[in-house]
Amino acid sequence: MVGKRTVNKQSLPEIIANDLRERILSGELGEGEAIRQEALATEYDVSRMPIREALKRLSAEGLVDWANNRGGTVIRHSIDQIGEIFDLRELLEVDLFRRAIPNMTPADFSRCEELMQKMEASYDGDDVGQWGELNYDYHAALYAASNRDLTRELLNRIGLQSDRYIRMHLSIMKQREPAKDEHRQLLAYAKAGDIENACSLLERHIRRTRDELLEMVTARRSQEGK
Repeated sequence: MVGKRTVNKQSLPEIIANDLRERILSGELGEGEAIRQEALATEYDVSRMPIREALKRLSAEGLVDWANNRGGTVIRHSIDQIGEIFDLRELLEVDLFRRAIPNMTPADFSRCEELMQKMEASYDGDDVGQWGELNYDYHAALYAASNRDLTRELLNRIGLQSDRYIRMHLSIMKQREPAKDEHRQLLAYAKAGDIENACSLLERHIRRTRDELLEMVTARRSQEGK
């Protein structure tokens, strides 16, 4: 970690946590990479206190393995854990989508359409980081009418764990066209009120991503000798 990063000194822990989170999700800070308070304090040109608070937040989110007064690392999930993350996504998202579809309004459909258009523009612009954020927002919009706030809170946490792997999947495997088509079809089924086909497609959508990602990560780690 070299160089310095200038930050707004209001709400420093939150600002630093947001920046570090994006660096982890984007892969700039890789799995297992060391996290040192002193180095981060120098990099962000702040004291160690806001760094500690930022790392506490990221630790609570499951992105950093860290404890007070000790070094830490970016969380490195096992292959089984990555699979579990996507299995949990499937369980929660399919249930939320099933409950949301009967309650979706023209405003919900309009919001989904708006996000999908932005997401497709990010495909064309090869902006994986923006795609990751928009993909998250799009799926959240599909489930917003579910009226299941506790389940959505659980999904938010799991979504953070899966986001960096989804970005890795897109940037390395370039599997964008299938995702684009499936996102459009999910919304089409929702508009038609076709719950069964919508949920069946969502299951396949998540499983395809999981299976391709696990194959890719397994091969990558094998090449790294880890």
